[in-house]
Amino acid sequence: MDQKNTNLSNAELNKERKVKNRKTKEATRVKHYYSYGNEFSTKNEEFPIEMKNKIICGDSVNILKSINNNTVDLIFTSPPYNFGVDYGEYTDANFWGDYVSKLFSIFDECIRVLKFGGRIIINIQPLFSDYIPIHHIISNYFMGKKLIWRGEILWEKNNYNCKYTSWGSWKSPSSPYLKYTWEFIEIFCKGDLKHNGDANNIDITAEEFKEWVVAKWSIGPEKNMKKFGHPAMFPKKIVERVLKLFSYKNDIILDPFNGVGTTTLVASLLDRNYLGIDISEKYCDTARKRITEEEGEIDIFLHK
Repeated sequence: MDQKNTNLSNAELNKERKVKNRKTKEATRVKHYYSYGNEFSTKNEEFPIEMKNKIICGDSVNILKSINNNTVDLIFTSPPYNFGVDYGEYTDANFWGDYVSKLFSIFDECIRVLKFGGRIIINIQPLFSDYIPIHHIISNYFMGKKLIWRGEILWEKNNYNCKYTSWGSWKSPSSPYLKYTWEFIEIFCKGDLKHNGDANNIDITAEEFKEWVVAKWSIGPEKNMKKFGHPAMFPKKIVERVLKLFSYKNDIILDPFNGVGTTTLVASLLDRNYLGIDISEKYCDTARKRITEEEGEIDIFLHK
């Protein structure tokens, strides 16, 4: 088929896909119907100054209980995946019911402290060998709590380490095992899809915006995990994109599973305020040290 016919076919296809009376049909369906009837207060409060730009060691549920409702602009975190990874002080191989119960107790506090119009963004990967779609379980939980599901980003890690015969059947339909080279980033909003802020505090460029709203991000895994003594870090580039796409400078950023502090480090570099919480004193010490040592190095990781 020549180029002219190809273009014609695309034009005809787009015309065929165009929805007539779109607004009327959207009103009939009712957008994010599951969030209606929420009782979220629209009144946002001031974040406690004594917790601003701090890394705190302890149980996130207990620490978050000391923070007022509606004070945090954005929560970005990657909780332990329950894979059996060695975190030292934390056991990452629990009965799934216990794991989910603890996870949701922390998420309940996160929902409470999040501002009206704020965002909760979770990086998670299912444990395919256990057939636990934790990204779906988390999404269902947040929607059941009346948050609005805003979207899902595929973090393509281009990691092909899985061997074809590690799990499932070989050359047989009896039990083929599907390979995944990506993780999921799930995005939720509290009360409203719009997060208001000062336009002077927007720091995303036009080119970044156009590239990053395409919801498949090809970014390699963190390479320095051994250096920081943590087995499951995400790279700074992931945090940069999340913060610049979904928050303003001076916003309050929370990570209740802060680990060695990639979220809080990038928040600091991008002129956001932050609170990082982790149960490991060792990880908290590393997170504080990274901020002290890497402040002022924004150009190094943003432009290399």
